[in-house]
Amino acid sequence: MTTSPPPSEPIHIPIMLDEVLDLLAVRPGGRFIDATANGGGHTRAILDACAPDGRVLALDRDADLIERLAVNLSDFVGDGRLVPVHASFDELAAVASQSGFDPCDGILFDLGLSSYHLDRSARGFAFARDEPLDMRFGAGEEDTESASELLARASTDELTRIFRELGEERFASRVARTIVSLRDRQPIATTTDLFEAVERSLPANTRWRAARHAARIFQGLRIAVNGELDAVRAALPQAWECLAPGGRIAVLSFHSLEDRIVKHYFREQARRGGSLLVKKPVTASAEEVARNSRAASAKLRAVEKS
Repeated sequence: MTTSPPPSEPIHIPIMLDEVLDLLAVRPGGRFIDATANGGGHTRAILDACAPDGRVLALDRDADLIERLAVNLSDFVGDGRLVPVHASFDELAAVASQSGFDPCDGILFDLGLSSYHLDRSARGFAFARDEPLDMRFGAGEEDTESASELLARASTDELTRIFRELGEERFASRVARTIVSLRDRQPIATTTDLFEAVERSLPANTRWRAARHAARIFQGLRIAVNGELDAVRAALPQAWECLAPGGRIAVLSFHSLEDRIVKHYFREQARRGGSLLVKKPVTASAEEVARNSRAASAKLRAVEKS
């Protein structure tokens, strides 16, 4: 069972807030989409910047988070300026059309893992606590395989590919073989089970760095469970089609594979007449990283539709 924070409790610190608002060119009266609303930090800032009559469509795959967003920003919901919708961003085109946000002036994707999911969701995204190995962004997504189910089913080759390609882990095949060997006797059902399997897989002289290797394994597994890269590939063309002329897309990515997808798509649109708004990705300042270490790996890119 998921334990959600009280509605008023902050559950995520928005990253590069000023830079996002600047690159999205948020203005009064505009229509904007926050495709990954999360705790609502970016959503609230966009609402403030597009006041008094701008509107925001906010999506999140996690029903718990979108429910809390609606409560925390209930005044904006009440006056019609905020439309919160429980949906994954790879459904963006349909949701935007149904909600009256096609076309719109700007769309934000924050692809980072929520602080709520890491610290409070009890779904096994991190190994700091012993939790069930679920890893699904949407609690109770019956049509999505949980992390423990994937580990129980996948072949050694499939697990190796997940850990090597999505987790960028050098000992991917060793970890995959260990998991397949162990699961015949006992399921890999908790974060502790998986961490111990990773630690057991490593050469003896590298086990002192087991946490680093486990972080990559957890990352690759999470990306696979949620189909994160496929969702980004599906969402970007939908976002582009939703933009009005002069509209902008801004993307915060935290993983090299995500950033590569975004970079290539934006460059393709620039060749077709769009405009790259930054030649190189914007990164967080040293001051912001000191306040929020999770900003350290963030890369911000943006493109404008001519």
